[in-house]
Amino acid sequence: MIRQLLRTKSLDALVAETHEPGKGLKKTLGPVSLIALGVGAIIGTGIYATIGSAMAGDESRPGAGPALMISFVVTAVVCAFTALCYAEFAAMVPVAGSAYTYAYGTLGELVAWIIGWDLLLEYAIGNTAVAISWGNYMVALLEGLGVHFPRWLAIDYRSAAKIPGLVDSAPHLFGVPIVFNALAMGIVAFITILLVWGVKESARFNAVMVGIKILVLAFFVVVGVKFTHGENWHPFAPNGIGGIGAGAAIIFFAYIGFDAVSTCAEECVNPGRDMPIGIVGSLVVCTVIYVIVGAVFAGMIPYSVVHGWTEPQRAEALTAAMKHVVMPNWMIGIVAFGSVIAQTAVLLVFQLGQPRILFSMARDGLLPPIFTRVHPRFGTPHVSTILTGVLVGGVSSFVSIDEMVDLTNIGTLFAFILVCLGITVLRYKDPNRVRPFKVPLGPILLPGLGLLSCVGLIAYLPPTSWMRFFLWLAVGLGLYFAYGFKHSRLRKAHAAA
Repeated sequence: MIRQLLRTKSLDALVAETHEPGKGLKKTLGPVSLIALGVGAIIGTGIYATIGSAMAGDESRPGAGPALMISFVVTAVVCAFTALCYAEFAAMVPVAGSAYTYAYGTLGELVAWIIGWDLLLEYAIGNTAVAISWGNYMVALLEGLGVHFPRWLAIDYRSAAKIPGLVDSAPHLFGVPIVFNALAMGIVAFITILLVWGVKESARFNAVMVGIKILVLAFFVVVGVKFTHGENWHPFAPNGIGGIGAGAAIIFFAYIGFDAVSTCAEECVNPGRDMPIGIVGSLVVCTVIYVIVGAVFAGMIPYSVVHGWTEPQRAEALTAAMKHVVMPNWMIGIVAFGSVIAQTAVLLVFQLGQPRILFSMARDGLLPPIFTRVHPRFGTPHVSTILTGVLVGGVSSFVSIDEMVDLTNIGTLFAFILVCLGITVLRYKDPNRVRPFKVPLGPILLPGLGLLSCVGLIAYLPPTSWMRFFLWLAVGLGLYFAYGFKHSRLRKAHAAA
């Protein structure tokens, strides 16, 4: 039984499956598109929303204060170790599925299932946080244009209950207040339609959005510098190392987009060269931008003020800071517009990644075959894409952003740990395999640092995140033994041999 659970799949077999008629995806992406996809995924909710939570903290952990600039660097270093591991795997095994596929070829089927189930937290559940933040910034954008969108149609019930009079002012149906996030649902529906249409078209749309959001962040820095005061950076680290670590654990959500690039390896024209460029290049570009924006944000508004913000204010941190220093509405509107564009790009890339993981799991027999269906005209996994859209849109309509960020972070860090471990295992298990890109300095040092640093960030997450994560894993294991184990193509092949 244990041997069956830990049986690995041949990496050659994984690659060969992509060439089977009707089971492969179109190869259309190059290095520029991959970097743009990475930047599109990374720069979004993290810089526009979690920056407020990282600086302020909450009732379960301290905030970093102005030292959030250091938190950005700490998180970037942690991600860099893992990014190199992802780059080696993606160049060597250009197959859709990302960490799930890599685990299947190195650590065994059970571990692969756990990672695949875990990646739902990173992409699908993580996208609920993005959609929620998108809705908050859209409200700010509309207000800047003089349009007052009903607040009860852009917020979850629990957050609305903390705002005096909001629930009472909402329309009621049979005595029940109608409060849900219609904006979050709407944007997810739009992205889902775009992704069903085609990955190349989605990549072009993303490239335009990436250019816009970088220009808007540059605008925020230029106009914000005038309101930056050195005294706001003091005390620099009000909660010491603990605050910086907690801030890094929150900000981690801002970086997870780089691994979404690896889910597109099967659609990459030259994965051996282009995947490392796309993964590592996007991480470097975004880190520089994050640190600059973080420095200006912390200089504009005192830590004590941010600490007293409500959840909706933290979810639109940059525009809230601009309101604090009383900038003109048109300036606030530009940044709100930039956030809407930025988070649309994040939604697009994450919604692009999740269906491909479901696609790979179903191709291995661990999920029903309906997830492997490819649209005859567009060449996209349309069923997986639509089901992912329904899940994300539904959940984002009634949950709050902070709980989704924490759950996403712990799930992603766990997946990163297994990817780092997989590199070391495969280097010793299959040392002669052709590796177009290799993690430098051997199979232990950098992958080991990646593993340990991810464990360190997990330690700074609140206990409730651990509880929800273990509950999530328990549900996933139940599904595996109820369906995946029985229908595994690998297990059936060995049984028939």
